[in-house]
Amino acid sequence: MSNENPAASAAAANAATPGTRIERDSMGEMEVPANALYGASTQRAVLNFPISGQRMPRRFLRALALVKLAAAETNAGLGLLDAAKAAAIAAAAREVAEGKYDEHFPIDVYQTGSATSTNTNMNEVISHLASARLGGAKVHPNDDVNKCQSSNDTVPTALQLSGAVAIEEELIPALIDLQRALAAKSSEFWGIVKTGRTHLQDATPIRLGQEFAGYAGQVEEAIRRAQAARDELLIVPLGGTAVGTGINAHPEYAARACMGLSELTGLQVREAPNHFHAQATLDAAIAAHGGLRAIALGLWKIASDIRFMGMGPRAGLAELALPETQPGSSIMPGKVNPVIVESLTMVVARVIGNDATVAFGQTGSFLELNVMLPVTSQALLESIVLLAASARNFRIRLVEGLKATERGPQLVEQGLMLATALAPEIGYDAAAAMAKEGFKTGKTIRELGLARGIPAEKLDELLNPLAMTEPGLGSGAGGGG
Repeated sequence: MSNENPAASAAAANAATPGTRIERDSMGEMEVPANALYGASTQRAVLNFPISGQRMPRRFLRALALVKLAAAETNAGLGLLDAAKAAAIAAAAREVAEGKYDEHFPIDVYQTGSATSTNTNMNEVISHLASARLGGAKVHPNDDVNKCQSSNDTVPTALQLSGAVAIEEELIPALIDLQRALAAKSSEFWGIVKTGRTHLQDATPIRLGQEFAGYAGQVEEAIRRAQAARDELLIVPLGGTAVGTGINAHPEYAARACMGLSELTGLQVREAPNHFHAQATLDAAIAAHGGLRAIALGLWKIASDIRFMGMGPRAGLAELALPETQPGSSIMPGKVNPVIVESLTMVVARVIGNDATVAFGQTGSFLELNVMLPVTSQALLESIVLLAASARNFRIRLVEGLKATERGPQLVEQGLMLATALAPEIGYDAAAAMAKEGFKTGKTIRELGLARGIPAEKLDELLNPLAMTEPGLGSGAGGGG
């Protein structure tokens, strides 16, 4: 027989290695870093998903913590949670939302598709902090912090809420400032007439200010789309719990918690009218990101046009002088490139890729739950933050410093499409023949008109560039403005 002490053997088996402590969950014991605020379930996820090294976005963690805060206060109001315990949970959740404990959320983005691991991580951290506030009295991560909740409704709610807040706080203000800057340039450039272009070929004259009015209008529409995307995300699945039925949740919980989230964020958060749809799909995120895609491609159009008009300075259009931000070549002295535009267009490429990720995330919508929530949240939030930052940078480092050159007005008199203004006077076919002759001979439309016998005074009236930038039929109709 062995003389070994069974109790001593058990204690040795359960002893933690240096720098760790033993925690327990429903699957048994797990060694956890000694200073970690999380528990066994979080550590299991850390070990299970050593994929990218990318953690869940800070904005997502903030939104999830706000859900826990609203839940604690709601549960206290419904008499489901002891007031002192609820207050401790709420205080802990607020600190987490403020980013004081980000290092205690180590789980990779590429984890369980419902992000149950991150919800559990949040519950464990808040439980630990709340228990410490109560002098060690046990606050249970599931029974208390997660009361009336499931990962299946809290995580998609945090996904949508974080996106809506990011749009409100970052993207919309950046777009408003950009729209104002473009509108200011429209006014500044209103008196400058240049050659319009369609199919990248010369067309009738246009005011440079009219072009920029178009850009300002495009960003105005982008603001509307951003607001629509925000509102799409504010109808949240909170309260559906496991499969949309609301099991283990008080019937009034969701509506009250949404009111709490509205107060916390300043946005109108509403409970989804159909929980079975809301948490089984990514429809809201897909629709919202579709708006972001439209915004991104709109910014691409504006930036690309400005890049075209700034092409030069001598062998291109050179109608705009872009601000010089940095040397453009390691071999060609004096070369300056449109790097701010290039930065923005790379952001657009990333947003389009993220749009494909969010859309493909719908393939994780099986029966009662979507299981591509973490990567969808990451893609959505990255698009919002990148668009906001690039729109802000585009305004500050490029738009506000744009200057018009003399090149645009100089090219107008040489434009063959001035023949369009003669069409009501001499007919389309004759005007077309004049344009072709001008191209072959290098003569201007004015010179050819004089040779045809049109009086100089009449040509001055018909070929008034300013008159051509407004509605009208020949004879300078529309005024000279």
